[in-house]
Amino acid sequence: MPAVGWPCGFVFDAQGRTVNFLLADYNWALMLVALISGGLLGWPLLQRVQGGALTASEAVMLINRERAVMIDVSDEAVFEKAHAAGAKSAPLATLEGSKALPKKKTVPVIVLCPTGSRAPRAVAQLKKLGYESVHALSGGTAAWRQAGLPIEKLESQAA
Repeated sequence: MPAVGWPCGFVFDAQGRTVNFLLADYNWALMLVALISGGLLGWPLLQRVQGGALTASEAVMLINRERAVMIDVSDEAVFEKAHAAGAKSAPLATLEGSKALPKKKTVPVIVLCPTGSRAPRAVAQLKKLGYESVHALSGGTAAWRQAGLPIEKLESQAA
């Protein structure tokens, strides 16, 4: 009697034993590679859904369309050296009490730092404070600069 296959990956042989497709021969290795590559492809999408990361061009559109506010969570000395044009300084350590944050919690907020590594922590902190639309700039100020967008320096540093 020939083997009967089911679409779910199980095959019944002539004696009625179940042979699992995933464990047969080297199929488990192929399935592992498929799962890992699928996970790596889906990781950026998952990051966007959870953390709300934006590219530089998406950030500019949000600023132009919805009047989003950019908050730079870098230390004050780093902020003074160079920051995205129009960004307000609110160091991560003092973010909760910062006067740079918008008073209306419905205003979109874009959080950035030099490399984008601190911004997700700031996003989580701002969401806990009740801000509804908070996004991290993926790649931070470096991505902003690489996109050819304007960078500012404070007057004391420019002289």
